[in-house]
Amino acid sequence: MTATRVLDLSPGARLVLDGTEWSVERREPELGRVQLVAPDGTRQRVSFRFLANHPGCRSSSRTSSAGADRGRQTKTLQDLEPGKRDLAALRLAHLLEVGTGFRSGDPLRPGTGEPKSDYDPARTTLTERRLAKVAELGAMDPQQARLLGLGRVGYRTLIRWEQGRRRFGLIGCADDRWLRESGGHPSVSEAVREAIFAVRQETLHRSRVSMRTKDRMIRQYVREVLDLDPEKDAPSYRTLCRVWKEWFGPGGSRQRYARSAELPEKNGHVLVHRPGQVVALDTTVLPVMVRESVFGEPVKAHLTLAMDVHTHSLCAFRLTLVSDTSVDVAMLLRDVMLPLPMRDNWGEDLEWPYPGLPAAVVAEFAGHKVAGLPFFAPETVTTDHGSVYRNHHLVEAQRVLGCNILPARVLRPTDKQTVERAFGSIRSLLFEQLPGYTGIDAADCGADPEGDAVLTIDAMEHLIATWVVSVWQRRRLGEYAPSWDPGGDHSPNTLFAASFAQAGFGMDIPSPELFYELLPTHYVSMHHRRGVKIRDLWYAGPALEDYRGQRSSRGGRHKGKWVIRRDPRDRRRVFFQDPITHDWHPLDWTGLPPDGQAPAFGDARVRELMAKVRASGLQPKSDRELLPVLLELVGLQAPVSGWKSLRKAERTEHAREMTQAAAARADRPLDMSPARIPDAAEGGAVVTPLRWSQRVRQAEQSIDAERRHRREQAVRRRPAPPPALGESAGRRDLFLLPEDDEEEPHGGPHAG
Repeated sequence: MTATRVLDLSPGARLVLDGTEWSVERREPELGRVQLVAPDGTRQRVSFRFLANHPGCRSSSRTSSAGADRGRQTKTLQDLEPGKRDLAALRLAHLLEVGTGFRSGDPLRPGTGEPKSDYDPARTTLTERRLAKVAELGAMDPQQARLLGLGRVGYRTLIRWEQGRRRFGLIGCADDRWLRESGGHPSVSEAVREAIFAVRQETLHRSRVSMRTKDRMIRQYVREVLDLDPEKDAPSYRTLCRVWKEWFGPGGSRQRYARSAELPEKNGHVLVHRPGQVVALDTTVLPVMVRESVFGEPVKAHLTLAMDVHTHSLCAFRLTLVSDTSVDVAMLLRDVMLPLPMRDNWGEDLEWPYPGLPAAVVAEFAGHKVAGLPFFAPETVTTDHGSVYRNHHLVEAQRVLGCNILPARVLRPTDKQTVERAFGSIRSLLFEQLPGYTGIDAADCGADPEGDAVLTIDAMEHLIATWVVSVWQRRRLGEYAPSWDPGGDHSPNTLFAASFAQAGFGMDIPSPELFYELLPTHYVSMHHRRGVKIRDLWYAGPALEDYRGQRSSRGGRHKGKWVIRRDPRDRRRVFFQDPITHDWHPLDWTGLPPDGQAPAFGDARVRELMAKVRASGLQPKSDRELLPVLLELVGLQAPVSGWKSLRKAERTEHAREMTQAAAARADRPLDMSPARIPDAAEGGAVVTPLRWSQRVRQAEQSIDAERRHRREQAVRRRPAPPPALGESAGRRDLFLLPEDDEEEPHGGPHAG
């Protein structure tokens, strides 16, 4: 279950449609319609479907049901303090006991004495269990209940907690008072604010003074100009220090620069009976040598598969030149939830084939023709114990996706046998027939598999996608037939179609904004001039103009911090969500040249860049000074004659960088992709990776643009060139005689 937007359509709620605020006057659920009224009295009736699919529809930030999120970015689990997180988990355990009878929520892992007689789902109703929970919590010691956050819990409180848990997960059980709005100093009145800004303006033109001197100047202004008592009406020195730092920064810069700036694991057997209940992930080395698109050399790629355990469908896959990262895994799970678009050379036989849900209906919701590959929201994802699956980023990704990512049990091959066996089947059915096949191990390898490689990584990706839709999804399962029809002739497609009649199909297509929510999160402060700093690089953009130098109203653990999302595959930009409109905006790296054209680079290149800068003893004042060093690393000093001198590791590194950048561009929503950073590889929906000569040429153009910008900044107004020799004489006729009737001046030779 994804954390998608939920519109409040209760009477009195407010919605924003294309920038205009409307109020819900009446609901008609039996007709699937709602009546809206504008501030000027205009009324209109719209359907629920229209509001759910309208791109410019959102809940108003002034709606009372918005709670603690009004005017702020969406709260996350990381905002809770460690102790508050435990209290939220305790509330979740009580809710699970009410819903299932077990505090773990899993009948296969019962606790001592569970289920209790008052919470046995076989004997009691949900209402009876809620009333029993209210009585149980009411019988607790009042002081203990207050410390545990369970004081004064009523029947409606349990319903409200349950609704929050269903929408947001564990963070939905948190109390809004734990994440109350931060910022503001009651002791700083309007008079003191005027004094602070007056002293700020005065100290900008003076030599640098200490904070003690600024404190005395503020109190002097309050006493002499505002005619107030500084001892009573002005805050303490410590408060003034905090306010000064929040409003104007730490003040560590030089005066001239300051003036310029002002300008889980389960036991037992699990019966999988529906699609998406368990999805298995695994990564292996592709047993076929492919050619990368930069130098055209044969390289080894890694193949990551996502397989639905119930239907044995290959829901999604990824090809990477190196082992996948947490971002690749998060995007792979996103691909499981998205319908696969039809490609140009695919015929109608590969279109959505499942009975009970016409292809036209799916295409209408998806916005394009859909291929015959299942898509759904995964509930449980089984992985191995690699570091790519065990990190903080993937923990956040599973919260956003609403699934559980569980590592396989140690020495239990049955937990992932489905996807591991699929690799063997794909090898025998597809990979063995391709040129460049390397075999199972080095002993079975051919004489020259690198020389036999002819397929590029893009051609291999297209070939695997075509084979999955046309062959694998239609292939007879044999011994993997379902338990309810062991002798039947079934394929992944028929099993997925049979699940429609058994459990139905929840067509939940996530919004394009899910891409940004799956990126790594950074909680940073915002500089009033430079923007935000993410992993040694500064980023800025028009979206930050209204928030520069301000502290976020976010409370909790990351109090006053702003949330920025970073794509490790392409560090030229990061992404910022506006706290008012909740729209996503790209922030460009401040070191880009004026025309915005620069080769793509990732996290590995940034680490190499900063290591070289530190080794050289450079202390750049802005990221513009880092651009020449970066372009030198990405190929500026590699002429055509020096291609052969590059080591294979260096060539592979450049190829990997361009492949990751192409994957990042393909994952970004098309309507949100920034157009300020043009690439030779960006040409619509089809992405063609840069060749090495184009990459070198792009680096040269970037450094030329940067040098031209510096010359233009140094010479604001260029002097006009001097006139050419003889230009003034050519402007008039040399044979033109003066007029005869011109009067001679007085006292001339003919006077008198």
